[in-house]
Amino acid sequence: MNPTRPLLIDTDPGVDDAWAILMAAAAPDVALVGMSVVGGNVGLEHTLRNTRSLVDLIGRPIPIYPGAATPLLALTEDAAHVHGLDGFGDANLAEPSSPVSSTAAAVGIVEQAHRHAGELELIALGPLTNLALALRLDPSLPQRVKRLLVMGGAIDSPGNTTPFAEFNIGFDPEAAEIVFREWGAIELADWSATLREAPPVQAIESILSGPTAKARFMHAISRKTAGFVADKGADHWAFADPLAMLAMLFPERVSGGRSGSIQIVLNGERRGATDLTANDPNRAQVRVHEQFPVGALQSVLEFALR
Repeated sequence: MNPTRPLLIDTDPGVDDAWAILMAAAAPDVALVGMSVVGGNVGLEHTLRNTRSLVDLIGRPIPIYPGAATPLLALTEDAAHVHGLDGFGDANLAEPSSPVSSTAAAVGIVEQAHRHAGELELIALGPLTNLALALRLDPSLPQRVKRLLVMGGAIDSPGNTTPFAEFNIGFDPEAAEIVFREWGAIELADWSATLREAPPVQAIESILSGPTAKARFMHAISRKTAGFVADKGADHWAFADPLAMLAMLFPERVSGGRSGSIQIVLNGERRGATDLTANDPNRAQVRVHEQFPVGALQSVLEFALR
């Protein structure tokens, strides 16, 4: 099957991001036209290097656009305690060979949206800083992008960084506010869905023990995160970015959900919270994905590492 769906991934790898990217790379109908990289899970120096390592593993050229190193305003703590200081479990990987583009992420997003006008699909797996900057460069961007799917927010559960905020939104709430205010239509896979759909740890460890190069790579970079999960006594492994990628790649597998507008809280103890409200004609119309087939995520994770 010839790839027919141009997809751009905005990302801050991160173990979750890595698995989601490999899912997209394995999809026969998807053409990965670029990855715009942002600082988030760890610093930009590391997220760029990790993206290069993933492109090496995928084995075909994919533009890597360097993006924002910091949030728009306040500096926020990263997630190195979950992903390792380098974002990839401090696995001491070989130096990657894939190059970084001289085109900045915000510019690359705009260029790809013009090149694939009306067809480009865009998934944001990290903080929304690059997307906010791209919107400032080209306010017509939402009209040129076929789909935008965001992994972020916590609608019906506590966040994973504060009782109110999920990491991607809480890392740069001002950027998230720009995107959720000014984009036309957004699909959302939030932390609440991630918790509901978390596969059993034992099943994930079985997949990671596979014989392929991709399985060995993911096993190596996942050890730090596996320890974090074990220390919490969890028997399920929450995979936020892969769940979002499942909704992007296989929209027919997602059912149910709610629609409305998202208000981003910018001040006080609830900073970074995502409040779902009634549809506001002056804000993005958001579809929150809620129902996934039992076992779907686990099966796609396995397929991605073949």
